[in-house]
Parts: sequence; structure tokens; C-alpha cells
Amino acid sequence: MGQERIIHAALLGAGTVGSGVYKLVKDLEEEIISKTGARLVVDKILVRDTTKAREGIPSELLIDRWDEILNDPQIEIVIEVMGGIRPALTWLEEALRAGKQVVTANKDLLAEYGEHLFDAAEAGKCDLHFEAAVAGAIPIIRPLRQSLVASELTEVMGIVNGTTNYILTRMTEDGMGYEEALALATKLGYAESDPTADVEGYDAGRKVAIMASIAFNSNVTFSQVYTEGITHITAEDIRYAKEFGYVIKLIGMTRLTEGGVEVKVHPMLLPEQHPLSTVRDSFNAVFIHGEACDDAMFMGRGAGQLPTASAVMGDVIDVMRNILHHSCGKIGYGCYRNLPVKSAEDTVSRFFLRIQVTDKPGALANIAGILGNNDVSIAQVVQKRSHDGVAELVIITDPVREKHFNDALSILKGMSVLKEVSGVIRVYGN
Repeated sequence: MGQERIIHAALLGAGTVGSGVYKLVKDLEEEIISKTGARLVVDKILVRDTTKAREGIPSELLIDRWDEILNDPQIEIVIEVMGGIRPALTWLEEALRAGKQVVTANKDLLAEYGEHLFDAAEAGKCDLHFEAAVAGAIPIIRPLRQSLVASELTEVMGIVNGTTNYILTRMTEDGMGYEEALALATKLGYAESDPTADVEGYDAGRKVAIMASIAFNSNVTFSQVYTEGITHITAEDIRYAKEFGYVIKLIGMTRLTEGGVEVKVHPMLLPEQHPLSTVRDSFNAVFIHGEACDDAMFMGRGAGQLPTASAVMGDVIDVMRNILHHSCGKIGYGCYRNLPVKSAEDTVSRFFLRIQVTDKPGALANIAGILGNNDVSIAQVVQKRSHDGVAELVIITDPVREKHFNDALSILKGMSVLKEVSGVIRVYGN
């Protein structure tokens, strides 16, 4: 029997996910040997403070100098779970150009500088894997890059933020208001002390930028994604949506159209029968449509220590196999197209519009006239209640170019009969 092959790795970051990755490396030691034919050894773990004790991680592995990893010829894989843009971008570019394989969970970095990293990976003829950057344990990047490459994908949409899905689930099922549901999510650890990135749609936007780039082979960055959060969603919106047969979810969506790529994150009324409508609490799911594959959905835990660590380790094991079979770098970035990214105003949507108007004859006719003059066609309208001379109208439009809808809304806001615009939410379907 020949000498055992050892593959040496370094870990950047020893926080929640980093400690989960190290735990899986130890727990799966024999399994990894059986699955790859080599032993994985984490030699070094880069942290800011080497004096801080970290449960389950030997202190002798901790270092605070990147060059100790970069200049170590034994280290073949760099696993980055530290997060942030700097210095991660510099370090990973240097690692790839030096011929080290990279596995990362850094969605912020990939959503803004993915092209830089893949150029470095190509230059170094290296693997760059990032399954954990989008939707945690759910396998979505590998299917987009490999399994579905022959399917001519046209739409990728999903619930890719567990915090907002938990909040909306509690509002839907328990009748909570937004603030009450957010407080519960924070108490249970689903929401950060500063939940802005989640509730304003930024986290989902980064993930959608990555998925759009891979699905449509054209570079999309986070700054090109239209983002709208859930902070304005009310219990009334959810109740009325249910009456119309819809569920409100925060949806990240990207579509390939004749005019370019659409990339948006916003609350959406989904039909109750849509598969994503049943995705509850902190679960994530991604729904894909392609010309050949038709519809497919991937669902699971989108965050958490071990779900995310499992996605990281799946990539690491894949990289180990590539090292052993001398096939690293075989799957490139694939952004061979240069498609325009459409502005939100140039996309087409249906809208749910909830307004308070003066309860007098002709008010609805005036509103319908303004909408019609701006190419906004009404599919459904219901007067919900009238109180103190003010009536509440709920309108669902037919598909309309968003610019035309926004123009109509601006005019409506100037009408004396309009007292308040209480809610504007997009509706699924064209």
C-alpha cells in the first residue's frame, strides 16, 4: 500500500461558520478519506486575535498573518469564511494566482467582485467554489453551473433570506404586525441586532446577483439589483392578499428577456398554489424555469452554522477530488455574454394597490381614468370599507411597464380625492 495522500488546507475565519467547518473536517475525517482517497488536514486558521479561545479549535493552529498561508507551498486549499470585501478580495486573488484552490462563502465579495476572482482563478488554473454563498445548505450554484447548463434558463426566483421569510410567516399565520414579528425573530436569533441587510433586501440582492451571473452567463453585480424590503408590509396587506388568493413573500427574481437581464428583490403576492408560497419560517427555496428542464425547485436551510458549513465542505471535497485527478479549473466562470441589465422602470409587473379615497360618486371612475391614461389596466378592484367619508380601495392591475405605473401613481397622489396610498406590492404573473 502506498503512502497516504494528505491535502493541506488553511481556514480564513473561525467564527460561527468557520468553527462549523473545522468541526465537520474532524467529524468526517474517515468519510473524507473514503470519498476522496486523501486525508484533509487544516494546518492553519487565520484570525484577527490569536489569544482568543475558540471552542473546539486548537490554539496552536491560530495565526494572524496571511503571508504564512500564501507562502506555504504545502497548503493547496484556502477556505474563506471570514466575510467582508477587504482584505478577503486581495487575499483570495493572491491565493488563486499562486495556484491555490479556493472555497468561499462570501456573498458580498462575489456579488461585487466575482469577475475579479474568476479572472484570478483562470490565471492560476484553479478551482473557485462558492456553494455556501447562496442559500446555505441548498445546492443551487452547482446545479446552475453544471446540471442545468443545457436547459437555456429563463427565470430564477426564490426566497433566499430566512429572516424575512420568518417575519412574513409570523405576520401571515399569527396576525402579527411587522415590528412584533421582527422583535420575535430577533429574540429567537433569526435576525441580527441590526437587521437592515435582511429586511431591506440587500442580503437577497447579493445572492440574486450571483445567481443571475451564473444562470445567464453574463456578469451582474449587486449595485445593478433593484432592492426593496419588507418594512412597509402591514397585517392589512397580508389579510387582503389572502382574500385574493395570494401569499406575500420577499422574492429575489432574475429573468432573461429580449431586452436584457432583469434582477429585482421585492415583496410579492404569490398565488397560494405556487410552490414558493408553502415555504415557511426560516426555510429558503429557489425556483428555476428553463426551456429544456421546465420547472425545478430547491428547498432547505438557507443559513446556520452546520447547514452553511456542510455546503462549504461539499465544495472542499469536490476540490480535493479535482486535485487528485489533476482537473482543477475545469469549470470556468462562463460569463461569455455581455447582456444589459434592465432598470426596474423598464420591467413589466402586475401591482396590488391599496388606497384611501374620498367616498363620493365618481371617485373610482376618476382613478380608473388616470390609470387607463397611463396604460395601467385594472384586473380586479374591491371596495373594502368606508369610514368617516373615506373608502378603502384595493386594486390589482394587469401587467404594466413599471414606469407607466409609477407615472400614474404620481398623478394619483396629486388628486384631492386620494387621501393615502396605503400599500403598493408587485403581484406574480404576467
